Amino acid sequence: MRHLIAALLCSCTLPAQATEIVEPAEKARAYIAAAVKGWAADPSLIEAVRAQNLRHKMMTQEDIDTLDRQWRQELGRSQSPLISSVVDTAASDLLRDQIELSAGLITEVFVMDAVGLNVAASGITSDYWQGDEAKFTETYQKGEDGLHISDVEFDESAHLYQIQASFSLLDPEDGTLIGAITVGLNAEQL
Repeated sequence: MRHLIAALLCSCTLPAQATEIVEPAEKARAYIAAAVKGWAADPSLIEAVRAQNLRHKMMTQEDIDTLDRQWRQELGRSQSPLISSVVDTAASDLLRDQIELSAGLITEVFVMDAVGLNVAASGITSDYWQGDEAKFTETYQKGEDGLHISDVEFDESAHLYQIQASFSLLDPEDGTLIGAITVGLNAEQL
């Protein structure tokens, strides 16, 4: 910082590294590539997505909307079988483990199937169907290289600034597109 102030005061040319500002989106993209894509291919997570894709392959939009309404109705209730079927699984345990290992950098993670329904989640999401949101339409629907980085937004529930990085999820065995994953990152730590 002293170098920056001194350079501004004497109108000197700044060194290249002092003028380069890495945007949060670029930091998120780099973090996803370096730290997340490896564990996103965990066999328990991939198997959970494959299994749900088999169960949901004949779903209509009406079926999806019905499940999404059920999810929203279960929010805050003591009995929540649909929500429990997502958050009380080994795949969701894996996501929570990754949050813990990130030392506060990862704030949330959820995985979606081929129709945009939650398969696994580190916590309870506000809805079950993500298929109409950019985290799905800009990833799964864009193919194997789909990536969406949100703007930095204040998360009221977590009381921090967060950025969501979402990407297409591929089956490591054959490279087929099977779903999408969203990782919330603490923008202040990023």
